[in-house]
Amino acid sequence: MAESNADWMGSLPAALRTCPLSNLAIPGSHDSFSYWVDEKSPVGPDQATAIKRLAKISLVKKIMKKWSVTQNLTFKEQLEGGIRYFDLRVSSKPGEIGHEIYFIHGLFGIKVWDGLMEINTFLDQHPKEVIFLDFNHFYAMDDGHHFFLINRIRSAFGSKLCSVECVEYVTLQYMWEKKHQVLIFYHYPLWREFPFLWPGNKMPAPWANTTNVHKLIQFLETTLEERSRYGTFHVSQAILTPRVKTIARHLVRGLKNTLVHRNLPMILNWVKAQKPGVMGVNIITSDFVELVDFAATVIALNDLLLEEDESTSKS
Repeated sequence: MAESNADWMGSLPAALRTCPLSNLAIPGSHDSFSYWVDEKSPVGPDQATAIKRLAKISLVKKIMKKWSVTQNLTFKEQLEGGIRYFDLRVSSKPGEIGHEIYFIHGLFGIKVWDGLMEINTFLDQHPKEVIFLDFNHFYAMDDGHHFFLINRIRSAFGSKLCSVECVEYVTLQYMWEKKHQVLIFYHYPLWREFPFLWPGNKMPAPWANTTNVHKLIQFLETTLEERSRYGTFHVSQAILTPRVKTIARHLVRGLKNTLVHRNLPMILNWVKAQKPGVMGVNIITSDFVELVDFAATVIALNDLLLEEDESTSKS
């Protein structure tokens, strides 16, 4: 992925800086943190009991890794490539003393704190870039763990955090004036106690849950048509999800070689045919965002908003 996308928001034409972020086309990654998972750690609490038993065999963990990893790039590399939305699943480690929280997808990933620090370093270097962190799955966490995580988020980003506001007010111009760079979406009731936590229902991300690319595209079309005109962002999850039998049939090949490589061109063609705006696409997520020019393709859709502006002003 080209580093030239590192400052794409700051480089947008003036006309788009006052456009609500909910109407821009923004590239995101699915299971954003899964570029590194720990084969040596216990299987995560997000897995069924039968999987936990099987995972005592080391080969099973190696296979799990092939299906748990959905990205090859670190947070820094994704950010430099233009990714601005991150899909985050987190967990405590059962049996571990303290409240430390880790990223998780079948196997445990890095500590959340380390990921937040990596993201914050990028934001310090690119003050006009804005990111969305969507904490949407929590495992083995009580309120104590949540308070620990929320304090970590506050410590990492401080005044960069954007408090909850009417979605339509949140433009790049608004964020720059207030020196905000981070919107946190938190799918747990404690969001009500912190002004910088946006409720999960402001970031709907309907999931097709299919291995069939044609069904996926039909689903993306339908959910876009049903998108709320105002009041929320919207995630189009352009991802295919393996079934148990898919994994069983292609054990050793893994997600990338079984589903992603083969279907990415068709998914990318769907992306190219989209348009941002009130009832158009907003955030689009993908697996292995570096395999095709995914981020650049999504970012380029914003030019259509300019064409629309020009045709309105001429008429």
